[in-house]
Amino acid sequence: MASGTDFPFTIMDIAGLLRLNIRRRGGSRVAYADCPICGDRRGKLGLYPQINTWRCYHCGECGGMLALYGKVHGVSNSDAYQEICDALAIGAPGREYTPKAKEAAAPDEPQTQRASPQEIHRTLTALLAMLTLSPAHREHLRTKRGLADGQIQGFGFKSTPPAYQCRAIAAQLLKQGCIVEGVPGFYLDNGGRWRAKFHQRTSGIVIPLRGVDGLLQGLQIRLDRPIKKEDDPPEKTGIKYLPFTSTGKPLGVTSGNPIHFVGDPSSRVVYVTEGALKADIAHALTGRTFAATVGVNNTMGMDELFAFLRRNGTEEIIEAEDMDKYCNPNVSRGASKVHQLAVKNGLQCRRLVWNPNYKGIDDWLLALRRKETKEKEREHMNFKEMYLNGMCPFGYIDSCADQWRSRPNIGVSAEEFLGLTYEEYQMYLQTEPGASLKKCLDSQRSTQKFRVYQLGLEGIEAHPFAFRSMEIMLKAGYQQPPAGSYRLVYDGELIHPRGWTEQAVMRRIREHCNDYLPEGYQGHSMTMSDILELYDGDNRDFFYCDEDGFTPVRFDAEQAAPMREADGDE
Repeated sequence: MASGTDFPFTIMDIAGLLRLNIRRRGGSRVAYADCPICGDRRGKLGLYPQINTWRCYHCGECGGMLALYGKVHGVSNSDAYQEICDALAIGAPGREYTPKAKEAAAPDEPQTQRASPQEIHRTLTALLAMLTLSPAHREHLRTKRGLADGQIQGFGFKSTPPAYQCRAIAAQLLKQGCIVEGVPGFYLDNGGRWRAKFHQRTSGIVIPLRGVDGLLQGLQIRLDRPIKKEDDPPEKTGIKYLPFTSTGKPLGVTSGNPIHFVGDPSSRVVYVTEGALKADIAHALTGRTFAATVGVNNTMGMDELFAFLRRNGTEEIIEAEDMDKYCNPNVSRGASKVHQLAVKNGLQCRRLVWNPNYKGIDDWLLALRRKETKEKEREHMNFKEMYLNGMCPFGYIDSCADQWRSRPNIGVSAEEFLGLTYEEYQMYLQTEPGASLKKCLDSQRSTQKFRVYQLGLEGIEAHPFAFRSMEIMLKAGYQQPPAGSYRLVYDGELIHPRGWTEQAVMRRIREHCNDYLPEGYQGHSMTMSDILELYDGDNRDFFYCDEDGFTPVRFDAEQAAPMREADGDE
């Protein structure tokens, strides 16, 4: 806080809210930025943090920090102060802001009763109609989330508005005849006027939350910049999602614990996960019906939902919580609660397990779709590439040669089409077809025998380092992987071009044991915490499947559980 003032913010906070382009700094005394008033882009606007004033040396405008915000947005100094406090999530005037101080100083403001579901639906529908979706957010939903424009529009995703529009938004809704009192996210400000509770600090994508009846029951915001607590460890990403709520504000109201629903309310099977955006994406990729909590343990409304679904014809619930349910006790408890509530309401329930390299079901489904595209690209590999990688038998060369002959205008020679050198192609044309060529190609590839061991995760208890890095395993108190907690899930071999490094071979094994698993494989796709054994004769080397490759470890394989017997065996 600046010396000599009661403001809980500085002019540099204002510069951040206005997203000023800082051209250069002169120590702690001055910073030069582009002027948002005259539009000059040569860094002529001087910002003076020690006295919280500014001056543009191009247009001559100057003043205090409230005047800077007010001139840019066309509001008075008092309105500027209120909007800045709201945007920075600052409480009472004269109190320096810290996250802990904000929590401790949260006033016991009078709250209001929640409006009816129909009123909430009408107000939030009108609110979404007033908002737009920024190009950056649309691009994120397209490229990172795999959604088409029609799906984005259908789900109703929008971007949070600037903080200075929050009062005008509430006024416009009231003008349209909507009710804002009792609607989550709206409250009465210090001036006695209604506001929508959007902040610059919590800007992001607005996600509609719909009930099984199709009514909007709330909103959630996927933050552009996750919020971290002061005591969070460096590796923690912070809070990514926040509810649109006005709890703690005058005449505010809680967002509650809504259950988001997308799909057919009469579906025989309903999947349950955590996160509305995740459920929307999974529904878009599969067409299946999903219910989603807005927090892994916020299952308060799940009992009522399951009772309704049971009456409506649903027979089975599939728990599809994130794969960290195997290592995160909170997620594990939430997943178990879903199972308990399903059984209580007479529904079958089973756990969905997928490739643990992908945390959420949406990530996995999207990866599968992209992998199918890559598999189609691999169809263009020539015969030699496929044979050296063990992807086809030698006799496949005749089919490839027939393909070349059936395309008279292909534009490449037979040896190029097959991937052979001139000498190798001549071997193929010899009297005894392919014998010498096969011997030649076999000398260019190697075979690596390997075994895969994975943690036994048959129960519902979380394991402290399941699907996690070796660093997490060490922090959990293990010096080496506890072999007694593992089971052998595969014993096979990999054919690869000769000359590959050990790490390259192991990376290929991991690809080989991923999603489309080899015959006889009894585990999940290879991921972190798995143990890979490379063996040849009497030599046995063990490696921990780590975050960025494979780390050598000591591992007593004799302590691991053996492979399960095949079905039908005694």
